[in-house]
Amino acid sequence: MTVIATESLSKRYPRVTALDRLSLDIGPGVTGLVGANGAGKSTLIKILLGLSPATEGSAAVLGLDVRTHGSAIRERVGYMPEHDCLPPDVSATEFVVHMARMSGLPPTAARERTADTLRHVGLYEERYRPIGGYSTGMKQRVKLAQALVHDPQLVLLDEPTNGLDPVGRDEMLGLIRRIYTDFGISVLVTSHLLGELERTCDHVVVVDGGKLLRSSSTSDFTQITTTLAVEVTDSDAHPDGTAALRKALTEAGVTLHAGEEQGLPGAGHILLVEATGEETYDTVRDTVAGLGIGLVRMEQRRHHIAEVFRDNDQPSPTVQQKGAGSDGA
Repeated sequence: MTVIATESLSKRYPRVTALDRLSLDIGPGVTGLVGANGAGKSTLIKILLGLSPATEGSAAVLGLDVRTHGSAIRERVGYMPEHDCLPPDVSATEFVVHMARMSGLPPTAARERTADTLRHVGLYEERYRPIGGYSTGMKQRVKLAQALVHDPQLVLLDEPTNGLDPVGRDEMLGLIRRIYTDFGISVLVTSHLLGELERTCDHVVVVDGGKLLRSSSTSDFTQITTTLAVEVTDSDAHPDGTAALRKALTEAGVTLHAGEEQGLPGAGHILLVEATGEETYDTVRDTVAGLGIGLVRMEQRRHHIAEVFRDNDQPSPTVQQKGAGSDGA
């Protein structure tokens, strides 16, 4: 089943081309749409919702043509906008009930769905507080709740982690994943951060300057490498367990890659070890045991999506690591 399909979709303004002959075929699940600010992500969402006409080409959502069935699409789709657009003087319950009623739910059903949805996004205990007193993370959850309250078949989430701290981003990404795994609602989520999407999405679409760079399953992007990721703890004898293991493995003739990656809190860093065969696993295990430090994990490392673009000399859309702005198109 195709959830979203576009064919040679273009959107041109007098001074800029926001989308340039974009052809996509997106199935069920959680799909990430990634690109730098100005790549055309928000423009695509507006076209898919039937809110902005394309200059040329075609697009369909849930099998419905966006040119002729915009209203029917909006009945079946939830939308979480990027920018803060919430009324400050009403409670989350009042606002989400109102949005449910706007979507056609009867009063009783709207109240019941609102309570369930606010519980799902973690706002049930705060549901009667005015939205103006909410933190940025809580406001993002309200926007997510109103997108879900009418039980859509698909939700379009525009930069849902905007303005959130690392903990808030992780919590939001977890909620997004559960939308599909728990409720069977497909998701299209936009971001300019590649790392967010590879942890959350089944499929990733990369756009740049309105053009499609690549559309693949996340597993295709993040194929297993021959590198082992080895994470250890410290000990009284070795206050820096990672450094001790690096030294011991080097002396044992094991090839190590330059650099380290951050591991779990309190578990130090991750050494990147070239696996030349099964004996590499044995050597690492025995060396860790000999040092008397703890082995947190030893597993084959996967590529990060950003590395795919770097290694193939393709432009990476990861141009910002903090904050987000308008798509600008």
